Amino acid sequence: MRYQLQVNVERWPLRQAFTIARGSKIEAEVIVVQISDGTYTGCGECVPYKRYSEDIVSVHAQIESVRAEVENGLDVEGLQTLLPAGAARNALDCALWDLRCKQQQCSIYQLLDIASVVSIPIMQTLSLDTPQAMARAAAQHPPGSMLKIKLGQGVNLDIERLAAIHAATPDTRWVLDVNEGWTLEELSNLLPELKRYPVVFLEQPVHRDNEQALAHYQGAIKFCADESFHDRSSLSDMQGLYQVVNIKLDKTGGLTEALATIKAAKSAGLEIMLGCMVCTSLGILPALLFAGMADFVDLDGAMFLATDRENGIEYVNSLINSPLYPLWGL
Repeated sequence: MRYQLQVNVERWPLRQAFTIARGSKIEAEVIVVQISDGTYTGCGECVPYKRYSEDIVSVHAQIESVRAEVENGLDVEGLQTLLPAGAARNALDCALWDLRCKQQQCSIYQLLDIASVVSIPIMQTLSLDTPQAMARAAAQHPPGSMLKIKLGQGVNLDIERLAAIHAATPDTRWVLDVNEGWTLEELSNLLPELKRYPVVFLEQPVHRDNEQALAHYQGAIKFCADESFHDRSSLSDMQGLYQVVNIKLDKTGGLTEALATIKAAKSAGLEIMLGCMVCTSLGILPALLFAGMADFVDLDGAMFLATDRENGIEYVNSLINSPLYPLWGL
């Protein structure tokens, strides 16, 4: 079967700047892939990950490098051997699954034999800012919410941020996402301080080059791997260092590998967090399939957009409501 491949770069303005330890952004820059058989069209979206030396140009080129194979009828199984894990394969993989759903006139849940997700609690991310601004943002979330708090630009300010957030929302639980922003010395000094707060786990507290030292820390606070974890090939490196892994489709290279990675990580005794980039609902929906398999769900990336796609995800308080159709999955 012959296919037609279309690749577009899109830029979606954010409501306000989104900041992590490595920098800020004011728009979501995404690549959208459409694969058509002449009757049906499947869509997928990816976000190039600068941390892994990806950008719009390089990811676009990766997709174009397999144009001939895609247009000659490539399937998801064949795709896994053509491109490495990463954003380019993610967009193509999700588009091929969407196309298969439409060709077979059944939902992605039916194809994968996964229980459907309608509404599920998610984390609410607080962009890195001043202590006062982060406290105001935290206060907008209801008691019992799980907040994902971005940290990592100044350890003294981080302490002030946590104190301010706790004063504003004493009944929330926290994930602290440092994005490799602390040194080992800072981590050691801060761990006793963090016992005062409702911290569920620390996400990527130090640079991956220093993470072997995490094996020496013992305590109630778990460590979660993000920048250090990609797909199944990363699992052996996690043992003894991390208790949770952040699975993102832009890292695994699509939902095909994400599903296999989730199963393998669970078998290895690791807890699962579903993560995402700042993107549109088209980038979130394929990951939402696995919400029922995850211990933690961090799929609020589309919340930061000034406007989202039509028929997109609905965020209500700390819940994510999936429309699924007709945007993606059938």
